[in-house]
Formats: sequence, structure tokens, C-alpha cells
Amino acid sequence: MEALIDASQVHAWYGSSHILHGVDFRLGRGETVGLLGRNGMGKSTLIRTLLGHVKQRDGRISIAGRDLSRGKPYEAAKAGIAYVPEGRGIFPNLTVKENLVMAARRGTGGQADWTLERVLATFPRLTERMGNLGWQLSGGEQQMLSIGRALMTNPSAVILDEATEGLAPLIVAEIWRVIGDIRRSGLATLVVDRNYRMVMANSDRLVVMEKGRMVLEGQAQDLAHRPEALSRYLGV
Repeated sequence: MEALIDASQVHAWYGSSHILHGVDFRLGRGETVGLLGRNGMGKSTLIRTLLGHVKQRDGRISIAGRDLSRGKPYEAAKAGIAYVPEGRGIFPNLTVKENLVMAARRGTGGQADWTLERVLATFPRLTERMGNLGWQLSGGEQQMLSIGRALMTNPSAVILDEATEGLAPLIVAEIWRVIGDIRRSGLATLVVDRNYRMVMANSDRLVVMEKGRMVLEGQAQDLAHRPEALSRYLGV
């Protein structure tokens, strides 16, 4: 499988704190990878480092065949990576429609599969809120808007960092339904979530982090039969 994101020996620091310690990571085209680990183990830092948000970094990072080891976030976006950050990051003073339309563009291969109509069909609730400002939405609606905006860029990969955190159970179920739809559409997906069972059920491959290092990796269906390994690193 061709690598969309390919990183090796990645280190990252926040000031004097050494967070990532020689991490190797790979995301293939069309592949869904679940990134697991307890809080504070470096998952979000890895994502932000791969995308160029963490300036103090070392190692090799390639995205869509381009060396972006010293790349900036906009270069990762131009290479086809859509990022749904923890905290959502929508524009509170723009309407739902404006948040979506402002992100619309063709993908790196000229694809335009994710239109406004398709996004609204995926998130029917947003259709009812088209004229509402971002700050007027519930937390779940803001998360739907954040994912929908990412899809409007017609990406090659979507990275979802804690997409269900703090949401009501019905909204959580809706978000997981959409993650399943994205996976089936053929987009590469990187999912970080505390619900390891749902991550496992919606991933091809799992990688587990502990203290800034990769400590476990394998096919999701194989690791499902190794609960002792998951328990060791996830405390479940």
C-alpha cells in the first residue's frame, strides 16, 4: 500500500520537554489507522508534529511523496491532509454555510467528490442550521461542522483528534456512523479517541503510544484477540 504519510525517527519538544522519542509512523492511502494510548502519551503531539504545528522537531516526515520534515501546516493541507482538531476550531462568527463553503476546493488529484450537497446529506442536522452562526451551535453540531468543513477540502486523508470527546451518546453514535462512512468512501483516516473498542471496530490497523514511543502495532482484528496487550498499555 502506497504511503500517504510516512515518518521515521520523529522527535518533538515543547521547550525543554522531550515529548516524542524516535517515533516511526505510516498511513497508507485508503487505510484507517487508530492511534491509541492513555492521556498524555503523545498522540496529539504526534499529529501536530506530522502536520508541522510543532516547530521543535526532528526526523523525516513525508506526505504524499513530498519531504515535509520542516514543512508548515499549510503545506500539509495543500498535500491533501484535512485536520479535525481537538476543540473543533470552527469560525464562530460565520454561518454554517459560510464555514463549509469557505473551505471548498478540489482535491490534489482534481477530485470533487465531497460537495456541499453530499456533506449536508451526511450531516442532515446541519441543513437545519445553515443560517446559524458557529457559536450558536451545540457542541455536537460544531463537531459535525468541523468534520464537514474538512471533507469540503476533498482531502486524501482525514485526521480526527478526539472527535467524540464531551458529546452526548446520541451524537457520539452519529459521529462514529460518519467515521464509518468516511472509511468506506476510500479516504485514508487517522482516528484518535478514548473509546478503544470503537476505534478498533472502525480501523484497519492500530498503533499504541506510551510516553512518546510506539509500543504496540498490528491489524485491528489481530489485536482484538490480544486483550492482555491492550490492557497493559491502555489500562482497560
